[in-house]
Amino acid sequence: MADVDMKPVDDKPTEEKTAEEETNDTKPAPPTPVQEIKANVALIDRAVSTLEPRFTHRVLRTLTSLRKRLDDKVLRDAVTELYPDADSPVRVALLAWLPGATEIEQTMDIDQAASQPSKQAPQELAPECEVYLRLLILHHLLTNSNTYPKAIQLAHETVEKMQALNRRSMDPIAAKVWYAVERAYELGGELADARPLFLAAQRTASLRHDDETHASLINRLLRSYLQYNLYDQADKLVSKTSFPTTAANAQFARYHYYLGRIKAVQLNYTAAHTNLQQAIRRAPPAKTAPGFYQAVHKLFVVVELLMGDIPDRSLFRHPVLEKALNGYFEIVKAVRMGSLSQFQSTLSKHAAQFEADKTYTLIVRLRQNVIKTGIRRLSLSYSRISLRDICVKLHLDSEEDAEYIVGKAIRDGVIDGKIVHEKGWMECGGQKGGYGPEVSEVFTRRIDYCLELHNQSVKAMRYPLNAHRKELAAAEGAREREKELAKEIQEGGDLDDDGPDLGEGF
Repeated sequence: MADVDMKPVDDKPTEEKTAEEETNDTKPAPPTPVQEIKANVALIDRAVSTLEPRFTHRVLRTLTSLRKRLDDKVLRDAVTELYPDADSPVRVALLAWLPGATEIEQTMDIDQAASQPSKQAPQELAPECEVYLRLLILHHLLTNSNTYPKAIQLAHETVEKMQALNRRSMDPIAAKVWYAVERAYELGGELADARPLFLAAQRTASLRHDDETHASLINRLLRSYLQYNLYDQADKLVSKTSFPTTAANAQFARYHYYLGRIKAVQLNYTAAHTNLQQAIRRAPPAKTAPGFYQAVHKLFVVVELLMGDIPDRSLFRHPVLEKALNGYFEIVKAVRMGSLSQFQSTLSKHAAQFEADKTYTLIVRLRQNVIKTGIRRLSLSYSRISLRDICVKLHLDSEEDAEYIVGKAIRDGVIDGKIVHEKGWMECGGQKGGYGPEVSEVFTRRIDYCLELHNQSVKAMRYPLNAHRKELAAAEGAREREKELAKEIQEGGDLDDDGPDLGEGF
């Protein structure tokens, strides 16, 4: 049998590989910050002209990622390209807040301007575009501690301009501006001075039914009160105002977090736990807003401990929370073991972190929980134990303190037993059953949470626009077909008379 020459097969795969490499190389490059700003301004101008706020919301969703890539040159180039007229008052006012360009940058700008062909004068942009650029400049000024006073001045000027224009199409941007104003005052150490400004603006937004700005200003006021530990005033603000139901999820998350802090200080741990659960559920993803995610979970862990529950261990293994909750994990272990000495050492070791997180006063309250946990463990381990041994094991000061704490635990239903004062010991009874009013309360709390989650999910559902018109058209078509069928029946006469003789008894 003759040999057959085999054809080389390596040419086609090589050609396919080169084609794939060419397609990979021709992927569009991501837009530069200047191009993104110009595209956002075009969307805002389109939103104003077409009265469609969804374009403005699309722009504001990119604010978090865009502000991290801003610098003086990017903002200066964006302003000069959007306002090419050198005598434009808007351009002069915006460039006044930015430092002047260096000689090299000026030379590069002149060369780029000379290389570009001359175009017709563009149309004047809407005032919302100017406020958006002011917002970007304000966020850029907040990145440097030397420009905090300048940021406060720009915030004042921007607020005055918004109030003078009084345009409803500016409301979504105004809500973001108020956050930047509050941030400028807070970083400048003058947050208390901004409170009258927030109160006046909140009253105006409520009268105008501006829900986005109203929700943002309520959160600004609550943060201002809690920053200075004015919990009574914050509670009065919550009771006198109603948070808008159409607010964004981010605003709802902040509002529930502040409510959780207020309720925890007021010893209402059940309500605080519910609010913090809502804040965690409505919060942005952990990688998008890690700071807020950590702050909510720190308070959530402490509130769960105060309620007598132990947080899940997997919570402390989360990549975003593992390092931030290290001190809280040691507190959880001390409470779970009922070791008062371990609790005191952990509290003194991480006192600086707890005070910075403003959870120190709540963690101090856990001392009684640690003692109760220790007594419960002893009651399960011993049928009879002397008060002296309880004092030694729990590191208490005297037997009188041990007797008082054990008596209170028996009265509160933590343990089942009695104190024999004459012989100086505690006799423990059998274990409590798994049924009773406490179990009923737990089930009621879980059912309420599930019902609330269902209601919020129904409210958050979105439906396509004008979907009801298709249903109406289908219903009208069905009615017309029924009318035609009825008309044919009437014109055809009685079916029994025209039909064949089907026989008797059919």
